[in-house]
Amino acid sequence: MEGKRPTSFYVLGAFFVTFLIFLYGPTITIGILSFQGPQGGLTFPMRGTSLHWFRELFQTQAVGDIWGSFRRSFTLGMMVMVTTVVLSIMGGMAFRRRFAGSTVLFYIIMASLVIPSILVSLGVGLIFSQLGWDVHWATSGYGAQLTWTLPFGLLIMFAVFNRFNPAYEEAARDQGANEWQVFAHIVLPLIAPSLIGVALFGFTLSYDEFARTLLTSGSRNTLPLEIFGMTTNVTTPVLYALGTLTTVFSLSIILVFIVVALWVQRRRARFGSDAGKGMV
Repeated sequence: MEGKRPTSFYVLGAFFVTFLIFLYGPTITIGILSFQGPQGGLTFPMRGTSLHWFRELFQTQAVGDIWGSFRRSFTLGMMVMVTTVVLSIMGGMAFRRRFAGSTVLFYIIMASLVIPSILVSLGVGLIFSQLGWDVHWATSGYGAQLTWTLPFGLLIMFAVFNRFNPAYEEAARDQGANEWQVFAHIVLPLIAPSLIGVALFGFTLSYDEFARTLLTSGSRNTLPLEIFGMTTNVTTPVLYALGTLTTVFSLSIILVFIVVALWVQRRRARFGSDAGKGMV
C-alpha cells in the first residue's frame, strides 16, 4: 500500500521517544518536585504546590555556601572560556602549516580526552602539592579544567581552518595589509561564529565539571562540588529548587550564546553584501 510507513519507522520512533524520556525525564522530574508544598518531600506524590523551597534556597544559612560556590564556578568558567578561545585560535593558526613535532603535539593534546577525569584531577593535585603550591580552584582547578576544554576548542578550530579559503588573506596582503590587519579584519570576522561555539563549550564544560575539580579545588567548592555535598545532608526539595535554577541558568547562557552567534552571522552576511556592492 502506497504511503504506508515501514515497521522500522515506528521501531526507531519509539526508540527515539524513549531516548528523549531517558535524557530529559530526570530534569523535568526535578523541576516538578521543586514546586512541592512546604510539607512536601523528595518523592511523589506532591503535597501541594508552592515556591516555598525557592525561598528557602535564598536563605544562605539553610544551604551552606551555595552562592559562594556559584560565584566561584561562574568566575572559573569565564577564566576557562577566555583562555580556551585565545589558545584555540593560536593553536588553530599554528597547525595550519606543518611543523616539526606537530603530529606528536596533536596526540598529546588529545590524550587528555581519553584519560579518566579523576586521574587528571589526582595528577594535577599531586603536582601542586609536591611543588609546595596551594591547591586552589583558581590555579590547580583552572589548569585541570583546561585539559578538558582545550581539546574541544582546538578540534573546532582545526575543522574551521581546514575549510578556510586562504585566498581571502592573499587578497588582503595584495592590497598592502600586514599580518595583524589580515588577522583582525579578514580571519577573525570569518571565524567569529565558530569562536562563539568554542566559548560556549569552554564555559559550559567548566561550569558543570565535577571530576576534574574534585581534587583540585582546595578548601573552596565550586557549584558541582557543593551540590554533591548537599546530596548527603540536604533532605528537602530545596535541592531540587537549586537544580531547577541551575538548569535555567545554563539554558539561559546557551540562549545568550546562540543569540550572539546569530547576530554575528547576520553582521558578517551584511558586511559581505556591502563589500560586494562596493566592488560592483
